[in-house]
Amino acid sequence: MSASFRAILVSRDDEKKQSVDVVELNEEDLMEGDVTVRVEATTVNYKDGLAITGKSPVVRHWPMVPGIDLVGTVVNSENSAFKTGDKVLLNGFGVGETHWGAYAGLARLSANWLIPLPKQLSPLQAMGVGTAGYTAMLCVMALEERGIKPESGPVVVTGANGGVGSVAITILAKLGYHVIASTGRPEEADFLTNLGAAEIIDRKELSEPGKPLGKERWVGGVDAVGSHTLANVLAQTSYGGAVAACGLAQGFDLPATVMPFILRNVALLGVDSVMQPKERRIEAWERITQDLNMGKLEDITSVIGFDDIISTAQDIVDGKVRGRVAVDMER
Repeated sequence: MSASFRAILVSRDDEKKQSVDVVELNEEDLMEGDVTVRVEATTVNYKDGLAITGKSPVVRHWPMVPGIDLVGTVVNSENSAFKTGDKVLLNGFGVGETHWGAYAGLARLSANWLIPLPKQLSPLQAMGVGTAGYTAMLCVMALEERGIKPESGPVVVTGANGGVGSVAITILAKLGYHVIASTGRPEEADFLTNLGAAEIIDRKELSEPGKPLGKERWVGGVDAVGSHTLANVLAQTSYGGAVAACGLAQGFDLPATVMPFILRNVALLGVDSVMQPKERRIEAWERITQDLNMGKLEDITSVIGFDDIISTAQDIVDGKVRGRVAVDMER
């Protein structure tokens, strides 16, 4: 039998009560796949927090090793796309939800889910970006493709202190956009300004029920919050503007009207990071190496070890984490 390794295992009993344990696994325990990867770095995203705490039904296969992101080295490959020693990167594809994920020493995966780790990034840098930052880049790309340029006008970013928000601010600011950051933590104003935010507003301006149409305040938006926040962002978007929506931290409902769409020609752009085709993933990660200030990324990233994953997952769900968290699995 192969050497054992530690893993976080989320289980559920007959009464559907969830438990989280650190266990010892062997390679023979892993799920099916054609590439086996030694996990070197991962991260704690909001979705990972939901999976570990059970606050939302993220996990759909029991028991589950959570962790939707990883960087690692291929130790065995039955697919010609990768060979032993390759550095690979994974985001999404149901890993950590329906297929055992990153919070383990080894992961067995499908080659179709993997892309090469960009040479410009270290494993911890890539996980400082993680799904949250990769999603932020997809949102920026969606706005660009809709024709929203820096000269078009301000862009609002909700959930500004979170993983998506903080990276989105950093990318947009580097590209020359006037960024308005919406946050529930006004004490973090200096942090957001350092990332590149030109204005900071209290999330209370957006989080309560609002009017079908409001004053035109921005031409674009990146929203990871949903619910009333997204409805108010849409209602205050200028004629011909667009909002990229990628999250539901406030809720999955959208208590809005059609008024912004039919009177102001506003576009709501849905952004999914889980099932993006490989070409789009590679494009987004290439853009990250070009358009994300790595010094700023370091400023917003904290590094923890395996033993801190569970407590950090609770903190991120409780809104106590700002920026990004990278996990050094060898620490």
